[in-house]
Amino acid sequence: MIILINLSMKTKIIFIKIVLLFLILTHLNSCGFYRPVSAKDYPPEPEKRIQKNLQEGKGFTLMGNKKKSGNFDFASSNELWRASLDILDFMPLTSADYGGGLIITDWYNDENNTDESVKISIRFLSNEIRSDALKISVFSKECNKSINCKVSQSNPKIENELTVAILKRAAKYKKEMIDSNPKRDLDSIRTTDDRN
Repeated sequence: MIILINLSMKTKIIFIKIVLLFLILTHLNSCGFYRPVSAKDYPPEPEKRIQKNLQEGKGFTLMGNKKKSGNFDFASSNELWRASLDILDFMPLTSADYGGGLIITDWYNDENNTDESVKISIRFLSNEIRSDALKISVFSKECNKSINCKVSQSNPKIENELTVAILKRAAKYKKEMIDSNPKRDLDSIRTTDDRN
């Protein structure tokens, strides 16, 4: 009888330990320890991953070198955002929300043509420098002498010109950022076994 009680107690304790272990593992998993990644973002060859991380400033350095982080949480690190603000610098802004990914200008008219005004809205769909990363809307307002105004949306010519100008400027900023990070020779990272 005592042996049966001992076996019963031992199985209960083991069962409780298994349940607690399962609860702890599911809780830790929900905290985000496991994050699946896309294979297209990480090259399969370790040398290319190392070179990519070094160019982006990720990782750490030893012996007093400057430590750079690869993730930035402020608007000045986003090339598309900076390029858009630079291109629209001559226009007054109504709203510039980096968190929401939206820039809206105020109505702007040229001194020579006071009857026609333009308003631009830029929505950022991605941080990548691609033509489909921006949605630009141009609004035109034409007013006659009696202050009757007609607002029309979409001016494809201006939208295309703005998209090209912003993408060119963003690509220039990205190139400057990559060129500013010194490229390291992979031989300085590889072991002697890897070099052979």
